Order: sequence, then structure tokens, then C-alpha cells
Amino acid sequence: MRYDPKKIEAKWQKKWLAEKIYEPDFRLATPRLASLARDKNAAVQPFYNLMMFPYPSAEGLHVGNMYAFVGSDIYGRLKRMQGYDVFEPIGLDGFGIHSENYAIKIDAHPMKQAKVSEKNFYRQLQMIGNGFAWDERLETYDPEYYRWTQWIFVTMFRQGLAYRKKQAVNWCPSCKTVLADEQVIVGKCERCGMIVVKKDLEQWFFRITKYADRLLKNLETLDWSERVKIAQKEWIGKKEGINITYPIENSHETVTVFTTRPDTNFGATFVVLAPEHPLALRMATAEQKKEVQKYISATADKSEADRIADGRKKSGVFTGRYALNHLTGYKMPVWVSDFVLSGFGTGAVVGVPGHDRRDFEFAQAFDLDIMRVVMGFDGDGGPIVRAEQVQEEKGVMINSGFLNGMDIHAATRAIMDHMAEKGWGKKVVQYHLRDWLVSRQRYWAPPIPMIFCDACAGAGKGERGDMPGWYTASEKSLPVKLPFVKNFRPTGTDQSPLAVVTAFYKVRCPGCKKWARRETDVSDVFLDSAWYYLRYPSVKNKKAPWDPAITKQWLPVTRYMGGAEHSVLHLLYVRFLAMALHDAGLIHFDEPMPVFRAHGLIIKNGAKMSKSKGNVVNPDEYIHAYGADALRMYLMFLAPWEQGGDFRDAGVRGITRFLERVWKLVQNHKSQITNHRQTQNQEIQRILHKTIKKVTEDIEGLQYNTAISALMILLNAFEAAPDAVGSDDREIFLKLLAPFAPHITEELYQQFLGNPKSQIPNPQQSQNAKIKKRKKVFQSIHQKAWPDYDQKLMQENTFELVVQVNGKVRGRTDMPINTSEQDAVIAARGLASVAPYLVHEPRNIIFVPDRLINFVMG
Repeated sequence: MRYDPKKIEAKWQKKWLAEKIYEPDFRLATPRLASLARDKNAAVQPFYNLMMFPYPSAEGLHVGNMYAFVGSDIYGRLKRMQGYDVFEPIGLDGFGIHSENYAIKIDAHPMKQAKVSEKNFYRQLQMIGNGFAWDERLETYDPEYYRWTQWIFVTMFRQGLAYRKKQAVNWCPSCKTVLADEQVIVGKCERCGMIVVKKDLEQWFFRITKYADRLLKNLETLDWSERVKIAQKEWIGKKEGINITYPIENSHETVTVFTTRPDTNFGATFVVLAPEHPLALRMATAEQKKEVQKYISATADKSEADRIADGRKKSGVFTGRYALNHLTGYKMPVWVSDFVLSGFGTGAVVGVPGHDRRDFEFAQAFDLDIMRVVMGFDGDGGPIVRAEQVQEEKGVMINSGFLNGMDIHAATRAIMDHMAEKGWGKKVVQYHLRDWLVSRQRYWAPPIPMIFCDACAGAGKGERGDMPGWYTASEKSLPVKLPFVKNFRPTGTDQSPLAVVTAFYKVRCPGCKKWARRETDVSDVFLDSAWYYLRYPSVKNKKAPWDPAITKQWLPVTRYMGGAEHSVLHLLYVRFLAMALHDAGLIHFDEPMPVFRAHGLIIKNGAKMSKSKGNVVNPDEYIHAYGADALRMYLMFLAPWEQGGDFRDAGVRGITRFLERVWKLVQNHKSQITNHRQTQNQEIQRILHKTIKKVTEDIEGLQYNTAISALMILLNAFEAAPDAVGSDDREIFLKLLAPFAPHITEELYQQFLGNPKSQIPNPQQSQNAKIKKRKKVFQSIHQKAWPDYDQKLMQENTFELVVQVNGKVRGRTDMPINTSEQDAVIAARGLASVAPYLVHEPRNIIFVPDRLINFVMG
């Protein structure tokens, strides 16, 4: 029988689906695989093995997606064979800009295209051979799913965590919608790369900042990839400092500035306001007001990236006013400049050009005073004339009154205490994190379930006292269904396409029953994915978003795997939402994924896969040519899974040859199967048990490439001594290979090695009357117990005895382990290379068991 991957893979994918071998048992307190546990008396815990689900934003999956999914699946398959009841669900994150833009690109309606993409994506996901629990799949655009997304929005509003306000927000001219701060990467849209501009719009926000400190502190409790934790720490951006309030000369106004380095305040020589700062125009003198207004207007459409770019020439305008430095009495001119951003700190900075690079560049541009108040440990305390001189991470204070001689850290504490005592400042903690902007002016997403009534707003009434006029849609009215709108394309204005659909937005007010207006913005796609892990185990529940009993047993997620690019997007939002739901008493945990591992990227021709580069690799053609098992193994063999690697066609063919050799090894010995315990070869057993240990540990450590290498070495050993390889040996080999190549191992196990008498029934299947009638109960190799290694069998049977004469190596010879000194002397004397140096009896003999013998000749 020839190895035909196309035939056997389709066969087993169909069989696994029919037998539901990857379906967990949500009904039993003790999982159905408890009989496979190491401790036969212990109940085995459920294992929720979750991977980030794909968003269908193109024709289908590429091998980078497959790399992520297979890496997670291999880990889940190990855990299943170790006795856990593994739940590995899959679905589609099909709402949002990505899918909508793809529909626009191919001139299709996103509601219709979703069904086309769904069919294709699920076809591909079935082909890759993962152990998906298909009965629990979900799609975010299914009204039965987004009904509960809307319910969560309602819950957030009622908890005081959702609010609407007008402020300057990020606007992508290409995507024609607002973006959350997390979706702006170095001033550009994370999806399309277009430079983002600012617009003053009224939007919906979630109060994620309320949880900033908790999000930061909890990171210490999480077993996550370190790079993701670092990214979240930096994005949350906790800073301890002081708000200093400076009086404005000849005015009742004051300006407040946040700083983490008040130690340099003796060197403060100017103040700069962001153009958006409320004082920017109000503070301007009559003579300067026109120039200030002109500057503010000129900077209105500039992106943040452009405003803060390194090396950009500083611009600004003088307001005509001066702030007074409490410490020195220095009159600091107040300027307006776009290098200061309104969304950070207080929107105002105090300029200390002697010790901040941007302040130095601004002072140079406008000929402002530069004072040095910190002397570096190199002893240079002279005037600042170069930008390289202004960054001190350590040093002592000079020209700073009572701070002189202190190191900068002690000075920082002293000046903060001094200013707080004088009433000039207040110690505060600030964060880089901003509230999550969740509304979008697009079509393809869940409508926000809110209603606004002008009459109630005028009367000061509403569901919440702080938001007059606003009401949530009633729970019984959910889902607020997204209507089929022919003209769904984004308008490019501050309104979504739903804003002109009268039948959608015209509703009765829940409060006064007069005509009101439904919210026509839709919610951010990241809200859809911030709770999907809760829905998977309860997807059949029509009465609640999640079943409390199932949730209690299966959550939080045991192991989560996905991309590090979502560090401050999905991975931050999902943590925040869990905390909010926990505080509302709706779930029993506040961290949804205690363990997370980020995979590396698959590149092609040295670059990340993208259509613009023409280097996207479709897995379909490789699966058709070589089979899913070969592609799975090749992708995992490229490099450590958390690192990623470069895809090259030739490598797949090499893996195919390996699988053909596996096929030959098992098939050719079907007529010679013997029990290896009767014909045990010590060297084969040593290599076999070392491989069991290594493959087990490497899968646990996501070092899939080295696990595959170990299997290749073991196969070489088996082929070199075929008569010493028994049926048990081959079965162990197939089990070790099974997580990587699930189809070929199932075929070989069932054809040549399966033992029907030892098969363990599936309790879930046994309850099915139709299955009960069968004479045999199918058991997959993927339900068999993972092999144990024997430490004793791993030990070497021989060692290399090093023979020395007067400390110099004169020979070597292989000896049995535990050789006695007497036998070692006899063997050493017999070596031709040693005998010439033993001219007389040695004065002493030094023997180190299992290592060396040294003849001391005097």
C-alpha cells in the first residue's frame, strides 16, 4: 500500500468529525478521559486550549495563519494524550473594517461575502488537521453572537464604564472612521498605514483607565511571553510625578504642568501649551491673539506622528504671557507648539532645555535661555551648547539652591516634598493609557444598543444621571440587528451609513415613549473578540451569553496562543473586559488567560507575508501537493515556534521523504510484529526513551523543531536495526509523531498496530443510542495515553575510559558502566598506546569510576 496523503487525510478528517473525538464533554464533572491519567484515582482537569481566531479579510488563510494554529494544536494534542479533556474551539472574527474593506475591494456586500468567506475559511481550517471542536464554532457576525456583544455594552453602560463625550479623536482618512489610540502605530492606522489626523467628534468610550493600575499590577501574576508583558507595561505607562501650578503674570490664570523630573525646575525657562489646550487662545494677549489663532488653525490637521517626529524642526508662537517660576522668580514665556500633545500629561510642559532634548531644540529655535542645573559624573558643569549634553540619567545638582550637591533621585524626592508643602504642586500618578474609543462610523459591525431622546435630554432625564437623554435598548429587544443596507460604504463624515436609514434609527424612547433616535455608530471589532472565549463553551445556550456552571468548570482559559502584534489591542482589551465583568459579579475570575504564548512570524523571501510584496503563501497548493501532515511538520521544523522562520519550498519535500520512511517502517514490519520486551535491544531502548523525554519536554517548551529532529534521529536508529524494533516500539514512535502528523499516524496505528480490545469507550458517545448498537467503539491514536520514559533505560551501557600516565592522556577505550578498578587496570595495560609508558610498576593509581584512570609513575 502506497502512502497517499490526499486520500488518508480526507478519510480521517471525516472519521474524526463523525466520531466527535475532539468534542469535550461539558456535562460531566469528571472528564471522560480520566482513565488515562497518571493517577488513576485523580479527576483530570479540563484543558481549554485556545488560539486567536482568524478574521476573514482576504481570499483565505495563508501559511502564517496555519503556523499559528498548528503550533497551538500540537500542544493541545499532547495534553489530550496526557489524559486531559481538551477543548480546542474555532470560529471567525468576521465583523469589522478588515472584512468590510475586503468586500469593498471585490465589489461585494459584506453581509453576503461573509457567508462566502465562512465556507472557504472553514474548508481550509478543516484541511490543516487540527483537533477543532467544530460543534462549538462561532462567528461574530451571527446575530446570536452579537446579541450578547450588545448585552455586554449595555452592562458596561449600567456599570458606569461606557460614556459618550466630544473630544479630539484619531481619524483615518482612508478607513473613514475613528480609531482607538491602540490602533494608531507611530501616527499611522494599524490596518492601512495611512497617516492619522485629529477630529473633534462625539464618541463612545469605555473607562479602561479606571483599571490602569490593576492591569499593570496583575501583569506580575501572569505567565505570558515577556515581550507582550513589556509592551503592555509601556503602553499603560505609569509615571509618578507632580503637577506643578504656575501663576501667569498680570492674570488670574494659572497653568498646570505634569513632570517626573521636578529636580530640574531651577533650570525651567519657558512653558509650552499644546495647540488644543483650552488656555492656548484664551491666554494670548490682544497683540498676539491673531498669530496664536493662525498657528492653532495651521496645526489642526497634523498627525501626532508628524508633530513629535525626531529631528523635525520645532515650530511655535509666543502668547505674550509669562508664567512665574516659584523657585527662581524667573519669568517664563508661555508658548504654543505642536510638539506638545493635548492627550498626554496636562497638555502643557515646562521647558528645561538644559536637560531635555526636545526642550533644547525648541530653545535653540527661538533663542530662549538654557540653564544647566545637573552636572554629570564626568564633572562637566559648563554651559549647554550641544544636544548630546542634555540627557543625564545620573548626576548631581548644581545652580539649584538647597538641592545643590544632591544626586538627581534624592533631589527629585526633596523638591516634590518642598513644592507639595508650599502648595505649588500636588504629587500624582499618571498613565499613558487612554480610555478605549469603541464607536466606529462604519457599517459592518454590531450596532451600538443605545437610544437618544431629545425630550428627555432637555428635561435632564435618562437612564443614567450623568448622561441625560441616553437609554439602553431593552434586553428583550436584543439583538439590535444590523439591517441589510445596499449603500453600506463609509460616508467619510462623522456618521455611519446607518444614519440615513430611517427604519433603523427611528424608535420610541424607553423613558417618555416619544420618538427618539437609535445610535447609528457601530462598535469596535475588538469588542467582539474581547469576550469570545466566554461564548465558545456555551455557544448552544440561547438564554445567556455563558453558562455559569460550564464557565466555572472550564475557565479561565488554560493556555492561550496567538500573535504578539495584539499586545496592546486585543490582549489588553480582553483583560480589561474580564475585570469589568468580574467586578459586576458575572464571572469568577479577573484574568481570562493566565498563560499566554506569542508565536513568531513566518516570512517569505526575507519579509513578512503581504499581498503588496507578492510573497503570500497559500497552504492549499502545498496541502494538495504534499499533504497537511508534511506542511504541518515543515512549518514546525523551521525554527522555535515563538521565533518564527523563513518559508522555503524545498523544505516541504524533505519532510515528505521523512513521512514516506515512517510509512515504510511500519508497513514493512506488519508481518514481523513482536513484543519488544521479549527481544529487547538495549541501545534501541536507550535512544527510544531519551526521545520520549526530549519530545515531551520540547512540546511543553514549544520547541517543536528540536522535537522533530529527535524523531528523525530515532527513525534513523530504527532503520539501522529493524529486527530489534518491536510493535511496542513502533507504537510509541507513532504516538510521539501524532501531534505533528495526525493523519499518517492514525492510518498506520489503525491499520497495523491498533488493539480493539484495549480501546476505551467515550462516555459521550455511549449515550448515543445509535452508537451503542455498534459492536466496536472506535478509539483514535489521539485518545491513547502518551508514552512514559524509563530513566533507567535511558542510561548509557558503556562509557569511554580515559587512560592517563602522569596526567597525560595516552589512550581511550570503551568499558561497561560500573567497571571495577581492577578491570580498568587490566584494560588500560592492554592498550598498545599505553604499554610503552608503563616501564615499571606505578607509584600510585588514581581511578575515577566511569571516567578515567591515571598511572602515576613517580
